[in-house]
Formats: sequence, structure tokens, C-alpha cells
Amino acid sequence: MGRIAYREADVDVMARMMRAEAEGEGKQGMLYVGNVIVNRVVADCSDFVDLRTVDDVIFHVQGGNYSFEAVQKGNMFYQRARNFEKRLARQNLDFWREHPAKYALWYFNPYAPCPPTWYDQPFSGQFKQHCFYEPAPGTCDSVYMR
Repeated sequence: MGRIAYREADVDVMARMMRAEAEGEGKQGMLYVGNVIVNRVVADCSDFVDLRTVDDVIFHVQGGNYSFEAVQKGNMFYQRARNFEKRLARQNLDFWREHPAKYALWYFNPYAPCPPTWYDQPFSGQFKQHCFYEPAPGTCDSVYMR
């Protein structure tokens, strides 16, 4: 069994998001974005309470905007997923987790050095342009469970 229950439609939308958010960072960068998506499904805390599917996470609206910029701004997200990206999405859904996104719930590209915290969440590491942040200790234990 995978880290979360999923359907083929979840593989497709997740693959599209991974490419839209991190194609320029290659396979590794796309896998890190996939980690964050799966972690948000697993997490039952903060902004992610009651998000239990890949669609819930990808189409989550906060403050009037989608959580992932690519949903509202990027036409790449709306292109068909390629087999390569679908294989990467399945890796994340089934088993793949790695630092710095292993437990990360947030990432962003600051176009500058990564700040040590982001909205009070500690920096867990950087890969190319993206900074990753995991929950502060004791604030989201569910993300560490599976």
C-alpha cells in the first residue's frame, strides 16, 4: 500500500503539478514537490485540516488564492501529464520521501537566500531555487506518522 490511498486521476493531477512547479529543477525537484503534496494529505494540522485527497490539496484555496500558484497562473499545469512525470508521482504516492522535503509542508522560491523560518515554520533545507519548511516541533505530529 502507498503512503496514501490514490486513484489514477490523482497520479495525473499530481504529475501535472510537479512539472508546473519544478520542471526546471529536474527529477529531484519534482519529487520534492510531490513530497509536499503527499505530506499535506497526511497532515491533519495547520492549514491542512480536512484535506484528505490529492485534489483537496492541489485545489485548496487560502486567502482567496489557490495554495499552488501554478493552478491560477500557469498554463503548464493545464497541459497533459507525461509518462515520466506520472512515474515520479507514483513514486511519491507509494514510498519516496527524502530530505529536505521529507516532512515539509511548505516550499517557495524567495529569489534570494532562504530565510531561517517562514511563517514561524523552521527551514528544513534547499534544493536549487526552492526553500523547504517543515512544521515547528509539536505542531503537526501527523506529518511524521506515514
